Amino acid sequence: MSDSKDRLPPLNALKAFEAAARHLSFTKAAEELDVTPGAISQQIRLMEEYTNVPLFRRTGRQVLLTDAAQAALPLVRDAFDKLVEAGRIMRAPARKGKVMISCAPSFAAKWLAPKLDRFHTAHPEIEAWVSADMGLTDFTTADTDLAIRYGRGVYEGLKSEKLMEETVLPVCSPHLMEGPDAIKRPEDLARHTLLHDAGTERDPSCPDWSSWLRARGVENIDGHKGPHFNQSMLAIEAAATGRGVALAKKAIAAADLASGRLVAPFPDGSTLIDFAYFVVWPRGRTQTIESRTFIKWLKTEAIRDEIVGV
Repeated sequence: MSDSKDRLPPLNALKAFEAAARHLSFTKAAEELDVTPGAISQQIRLMEEYTNVPLFRRTGRQVLLTDAAQAALPLVRDAFDKLVEAGRIMRAPARKGKVMISCAPSFAAKWLAPKLDRFHTAHPEIEAWVSADMGLTDFTTADTDLAIRYGRGVYEGLKSEKLMEETVLPVCSPHLMEGPDAIKRPEDLARHTLLHDAGTERDPSCPDWSSWLRARGVENIDGHKGPHFNQSMLAIEAAATGRGVALAKKAIAAADLASGRLVAPFPDGSTLIDFAYFVVWPRGRTQTIESRTFIKWLKTEAIRDEIVGV
C-alpha cells in the first residue's frame, strides 16, 4: 500500500492553484476557469490542507506566492503540459498515417508541393497535409505536427533542425537571353524591368536590387524601379512570363530553374544570406513516426537539390 503522503493532490484544486499563481489573482483565475472567486478560494484551501503549508499571502489587495508555492509552480505547469501531451497522444490513432505541415505560401507552392508526389510514392502509408499560411504556427491551438520556418533557427519553445541554406540570385525567362537586348552582363539589366520580392520574410543580409548592382560595380541603373510583389512566388511568376528579371530566393525558384521556365543569367550572381529554412516542432512533444519520416524525407530533398544544382 502506498504511503498517504504520496497520494496525488486533488486535481481541481491543483488547477485552481496553477491559475491563481499564474495570474496572482483569485478573480482572474475564476474568470479563466469560469467559476466564482469563492470557488477558487475553496480549492486553494483544499490545496493548503493537502500540503499543510500556506501557498498565498495577501499584502493589502495584492496576492503573492509563498516560497513553497513559488518552488512548486514550475513543476505544476510542467505536469499540466504533460497531461495535455498525453491527451494528444491518446487521440493520435484518429490521425494515424497523417502528418500536418505548415509553411509560407511561396515555399509551399514553389518548393514543397512539386516534390510531394515523390514523398507519397516513397511512403504511400502516410498522407502529407500542407497548410500554407503567412502567420507563424501556434502549436498550442493548431492541429499541426511540423512547421517550416525561414529565419535563424532559434524559436522560443520549439526545437529546430536546419533544412537548407538560402541564396538570392537574378532569374528571368530564357527568352530574355536572346535578341538585341539579350542579357549577358549585369549592365544589360538597364534595358529590362527589375522585379522586386517585397515579401514580409526579409533577412537583413538579403540584398535588394540596389545593393546587388552596387556590389557588381553597376552604377547607371536605378535599383528601386520596377514592380514590387508581396509574395516571392508572384515575383517568380512575373519573371517566368517574361515581364522582367527577379532577384529571387533560390529555393523558391528551384522548380522553375529545373524545368527551364527560368534561367540564371549570371554565373556569379548568387549571394548567400544569413537566414535559412528550418523544420520546427514543440519542445517536449513526442514526434510520431510520420513526423520523423517526413523530416528525413525533407532533408533528402534538400540534399538532392544541392547535388543537382537547382
